[in-house]
Amino acid sequence: MPTLVDFNTVPQLFNGLVKYHAGTNQVVLRYVDKDSKEWTDVTWETFKARVNAMAGYLYSQGVRPGDRVAILSENRPEWAYTDMATQLLGATNVSLYTTLPSNEVSYIIHDSQSCIFIVSTGIQLKKALQIYDLCPHLNKIVSMVPPKDEDENLAYVDLFDEAMESGATLFEEFRDAIRANEAAVKPSDLSAIIYTSGTTGNPKGVMLTHDNLCSNLKSAIQRLPFEKGGRHLSFLPLCHSFERLGGYLGTLATGMIISYARSVDTVTRDILDVKPTVLLSVPRLYEKIFNSVLKSVEEGSATSQKVFHWAREVGMKYHTVRASGRTPSPMLKVKKALAHKLVFSKLHEKLGGSIEFGVSGGAALPKAIGEFFFAAGITIVEGYGLTETSPVLSITPFSNPRYGAVGHVIPGVTIGIQDLDSGEIIAQLIGDSYPNSLTCKAGEILAKGPNIMKGYWNNDTATKEAIDSNGWYHTGDVGRFDDGFLVITDRIKHMIVSAGGKNIYPGPIEEGFKHEPWIDQIMVVGEAREFLTALVVPDEEVIRNYAKEQALPAVKLQDILATEDVQKVFSQLFKSYSRQAAAHEKIRDFRLILEPFSIENGMMTPTMKLRRKVIDAHYLDLIETMYAGVI
Repeated sequence: MPTLVDFNTVPQLFNGLVKYHAGTNQVVLRYVDKDSKEWTDVTWETFKARVNAMAGYLYSQGVRPGDRVAILSENRPEWAYTDMATQLLGATNVSLYTTLPSNEVSYIIHDSQSCIFIVSTGIQLKKALQIYDLCPHLNKIVSMVPPKDEDENLAYVDLFDEAMESGATLFEEFRDAIRANEAAVKPSDLSAIIYTSGTTGNPKGVMLTHDNLCSNLKSAIQRLPFEKGGRHLSFLPLCHSFERLGGYLGTLATGMIISYARSVDTVTRDILDVKPTVLLSVPRLYEKIFNSVLKSVEEGSATSQKVFHWAREVGMKYHTVRASGRTPSPMLKVKKALAHKLVFSKLHEKLGGSIEFGVSGGAALPKAIGEFFFAAGITIVEGYGLTETSPVLSITPFSNPRYGAVGHVIPGVTIGIQDLDSGEIIAQLIGDSYPNSLTCKAGEILAKGPNIMKGYWNNDTATKEAIDSNGWYHTGDVGRFDDGFLVITDRIKHMIVSAGGKNIYPGPIEEGFKHEPWIDQIMVVGEAREFLTALVVPDEEVIRNYAKEQALPAVKLQDILATEDVQKVFSQLFKSYSRQAAAHEKIRDFRLILEPFSIENGMMTPTMKLRRKVIDAHYLDLIETMYAGVI
């Protein structure tokens, strides 16, 4: 679907949409009111008024074109009001993950030289107060909750509601100046600085211009069937480029309604309330749903298992025929209806009953999971990109979905494949040439286009390392074209070089185990080692159910994992895998660990990627036991 209005900057998008929806009483945002506990609607008229009020407040605090306004908040309407107000002033949004510790918050606020810091909860306010004196450019903290008694008279802390109340009057006072700043915003101006979490060292601030975001949005929407009046449940962090473009700017531009989840923990309940038509998520949610379904099937009778596998086969046939543009036979239609009633209707109900399609981004979606949802009548469109590319580079086509690949290059973008040894560009595809049947060997994925970042904030060295003299952005990902589809192999920096000199990419191996109900998380180990091993976080619920069924005497999870029965289950899993794997990719040993890899313990980035070096260091002694006796 095309966007409702034409635009080249975010202020043009906002004002165009305000004009488009004028007088319609159209709802744009929904949230659960903290007092009534009821879903509350925000119309476009109210949205405009609140954005203007925040713009009035920020302008009164000295925010001018080019200044940075930082936001540390969960997904909520206040985030949207602040962002749009910042854009109208020609200033730059600096968004932070709510999971960041105060030292990383301090680094980002100081490095970006943000002058206003908007925070949501008491926890986030505490971080802001701790780092205020360390950030000389920071003039004001604006809190959505009252400070504690000992902090309530701090001159540099304003309450968000009070700022909005005074801002409505201030906007009228400064209207002409604000409108002048807004009209002066150019496509080449900075819209956002998004700090990449990184797996080592300080985060880098990715500078994204209005042209970066707007051009990428318009290109991506050509491949995503967002519909006016559709419903989106926003729960991925808005400081993540995927949610920012698809779940915020993209949904606004196409006339969808954004409902903010109460929290990450309430998503399954909120889905039932909101009944989204589109589900935007990272693979983790789809994996959990898939594993939950498989678990219930395995616990069912032999007849139930046969019905499930029959339904999946029928669903795959039916939807493959439809996706290719053909009409299913009458008999296949009857079988599909029965398969839906007996099996897949329950999945649709859990997702609200209105899901038309899903979008997966942020990491690779395992092929088996994509195919399962496709058979169930929920096409998952997989997107590939990075924060530095605003973020979308390729999208799975609806007409010919192929799981295990990340789709076709989107319009306006060029992707090249660079040989890892010679540095030669061995293949390239321009998105406007879609469809295309190009096939080539794997190499580093490079990208060009108006969506490529301006560079890294205050870091020319890193910028020159990322964008070469020919304008190619080096993604650090390894991939290839296969019949016009882009296939991702792994990250270059994740490559394991074995003691025997073999290059091994752990990503595909790990993804192959994600559909196993027994395994919650896995990391393959083997750098400079004689063979591969694995650290495994088991699925606690599956393990405990198994222990109960087998009447295992152990009660504590640690003791259950140590039992011979459980060890045999995992041993068999890895033996089954290794029988089909190349010699250097076989997993020879494993260890089961209790603590999941998480953002809180520092073993995952805020975008849910493994911090491999951190995990290696933390479990070094345990890893060494798997290589004991190896010379």
